[in-house]
Amino acid sequence: MNKVLALLCLIPFCSSSCELEQFSDTLRVSINSEKHFQTIDGFGASDAWRCQFVGKNYPIVKKEQLADWLFSQKFDQDGNPKGIGLSIWRTELGAGSTEQGDESGIANVWRRGESFLNEDGTYDWSRMEGQKWFLKAAQKRGVEQFLAFNNAPPVNYSMNGKAFATKGNLNYNLKSDQFDDFTTYLVKLIKHFEEDEGIRFDYISPINEPQWAWDKGNQEGSPATNEDIFKLTKGLSEKLIKNNLKTQLTVGEAGQINYLYKSVKPYSPDNQIEAFWSKNSPLYLGNFSNVKKVISGHSYFTTWPINKQVSTRKELRQQLDVVDPDLAYWMSEFCILEKNDEIGQGGGRDLGMNTALYYTRVIHNDLTIANASSWQYWTAVSNHDYKDGLVYVDKGNNGINGIKHPDAFALMQDGEIRDSKSLWAFGNYARFIRPGFKRIDVAGGNENLLISAFQNPVNGAITMVVVNLGTDNSKLNIDFAPKVLKAKYVTNDRSNLASSKGSELNLSCSARSVSTLVFE
Repeated sequence: MNKVLALLCLIPFCSSSCELEQFSDTLRVSINSEKHFQTIDGFGASDAWRCQFVGKNYPIVKKEQLADWLFSQKFDQDGNPKGIGLSIWRTELGAGSTEQGDESGIANVWRRGESFLNEDGTYDWSRMEGQKWFLKAAQKRGVEQFLAFNNAPPVNYSMNGKAFATKGNLNYNLKSDQFDDFTTYLVKLIKHFEEDEGIRFDYISPINEPQWAWDKGNQEGSPATNEDIFKLTKGLSEKLIKNNLKTQLTVGEAGQINYLYKSVKPYSPDNQIEAFWSKNSPLYLGNFSNVKKVISGHSYFTTWPINKQVSTRKELRQQLDVVDPDLAYWMSEFCILEKNDEIGQGGGRDLGMNTALYYTRVIHNDLTIANASSWQYWTAVSNHDYKDGLVYVDKGNNGINGIKHPDAFALMQDGEIRDSKSLWAFGNYARFIRPGFKRIDVAGGNENLLISAFQNPVNGAITMVVVNLGTDNSKLNIDFAPKVLKAKYVTNDRSNLASSKGSELNLSCSARSVSTLVFE
């Protein structure tokens, strides 16, 4: 029987004295709990690049607090979440620019990366100490999944001996005769973490944002063709199986989502959904049992204006449905880069609700239009005067703006730590929508009231997230009989995932807020 749940949203406004609450037009929203969309794989964030220093050098009390904010699934004595309970943690595998020092050509020390591989081909497993600390802190707090990713191959194997590409080279920066050496290195690394560190990587993503040239030395990175990606994926797949490793490969990490669904420019690694997942493609990955049936992309430069944010996700979803409706989509990296009329641009730190609400609208549209089964944030820890972090470190200011900033090196050793509204608003999704939940149908809502709902397949409980972008409070009148409202968590200017009790456990959604409602 079709179970349609009626939801009445009564949008109030205040009188001039704000003593009497009145209601404007009634907005009717229906929820069909039997119409399922994607199954959620998880919500995550990346450790690049700051965790290498914070995890290695910062005082333990500060590291533990950062880990609690990011990973904890526990509640305090008042019933408030201690953290956002990430279910996926992304770890960058460096290419060795750290060991090269200034000879690496990457001036910003924060953006260099350690490699376990020595120049003579031996391994130094003591490296990546900071990243290991966060991996184990995440594991201790119950994070379910770990993903390793590469921005570039080790400098030992690269064509130019660097962790970034040579100008004009659009192929993967890996010597043609060392693809096998690179896959061997990755397998050894995965085995080391599993056998010696007690961390099993559920996924490995070997190539990141292959559409960009990565030839300026701003960070580690490499372009790659679709043929390069297929060759590396095939070789790594075979070697993982040969070594009895259960790690799955994920492919895509497109720098913009339009590279997934159409041809963008000549000689570009684009149209990747068709290239890798059409059975008629010579690069079809569906025959490799340990390549996860997912394509991943990054939401950069497709979020403003809002009509572009909507249309690009519709096009992405349409192409997925044409090539293979069962192919999952992961939004695997995003922070605010593009200029927009709401919060300006990425530059200029903002720990408040304006940036948090910008993020949550992107999350909502990625989940409900593109049907993303995972949403992964760039980056977990920021040292910068930028809108790119969930938590921040600084020296009592807004962070650094480059390696020449007077605090740049001192901040590697210690600093103040700060949470953000973006952290807690992300937690309205990440903490309460767990792996295995299914998104269910919601009809209604409007441009200022974004509603999504997810069902726990074990007990049937429904988790609803309501993003109120407007400046008016909203009150919901929901008949979920026999289900009743059991919990409510609110992030706004005054609260961080605050749990409601008594008379506050109601169906109102304050202006400029994100609310999670749990019905059982």
